[in-house]
Amino acid sequence: MTRFLVAVVDGAKARFLTLEPVATPDLESGPDLIKRCELANPAIEMSGQDLWANTKTGRNRGNGSRGHSYDDHRGNHLVEFERRFAQAIGAQIEALIAAHDLNTLVLAAEPQILGILRECLAGANSRFQVQELAKDLCRMKPRQLQEYLAQKGLLPNRQVAMATVRVRR
Repeated sequence: MTRFLVAVVDGAKARFLTLEPVATPDLESGPDLIKRCELANPAIEMSGQDLWANTKTGRNRGNGSRGHSYDDHRGNHLVEFERRFAQAIGAQIEALIAAHDLNTLVLAAEPQILGILRECLAGANSRFQVQELAKDLCRMKPRQLQEYLAQKGLLPNRQVAMATVRVRR
């Protein structure tokens, strides 16, 4: 039986949901996406003063009050912050897959972080199947997310239970 973990990621946060079957499929609609946990990127939450010694980039004053510009390579540091966040996401994915006995990961992420996540999950692909979608879906609620991913063929459709009503005569 296929058991799904859905990871929805943007540059600031990651949400992890599992697709859980219902106990009585004849009486309940399902399966449903259940939120398991969420991670936040600590570098996004920090202000510029916490990350950098000088909040303004590319300017410096020399002797005689003549300024000159330079490149302080902040872009490289920002990529490193994203890489660390992706490693934390990869560790959380592996922990959830082991804890809930899951075998399929549906990874919906912004294209930039998706590339970094691929590198982090490269060695783990033998333990579980990965299906990717390069799109930011973080603002969707679980039911909307499930319907969207089912339309894309990444999750099974949610079945609506048809309760039979018995009429006594």
